[in-house]
Amino acid sequence: MPIPPADEYFMRLALAEARLGDQTPGAGEVGCIIVHDGKVVATGHNEAELRHDPTAHAEIVTLRRLGEAWKTIEFPGCTLYCTLQPCSMCTAACVWAKIGRIVYGATRRDVHPMYFDARHIDPADLIHDAFRNNIEISAGVLSKECTHFYWAPGDNPPEEEIRNE
Repeated sequence: MPIPPADEYFMRLALAEARLGDQTPGAGEVGCIIVHDGKVVATGHNEAELRHDPTAHAEIVTLRRLGEAWKTIEFPGCTLYCTLQPCSMCTAACVWAKIGRIVYGATRRDVHPMYFDARHIDPADLIHDAFRNNIEISAGVLSKECTHFYWAPGDNPPEEEIRNE
């Protein structure tokens, strides 16, 4: 199935945010943007180590920025674009924030397991289990470009980078 032009455009902006995070000392290489009515309303990248905050994943950082800007905790009609499949924490945050659509690039099959929960939790299953059937998910958008930032499934990353064991 072809990628809609808007999804490709906005994922490229998320990739730019990932590059910024990758180049920022203490930040991380996951990029995220939130779009509403065809306009970018918030951007972010992983800041967990930078802020000494295990919840400061790119999606959480971006949701917090939008909440501060809009003075609300709910974002219906918004689409969240992320270069890496959201973890269970970030997916649950999207459920609580009433995000309408999640689009991500690299999937858990494309990258080393260190980036995810030890047990496979699929965002679609988590959303369904949270009784939200109105969040659309699009996976694998520009996945080759997105996987560039992450260790591959068969790689042996340095022990100090593995955090989920």
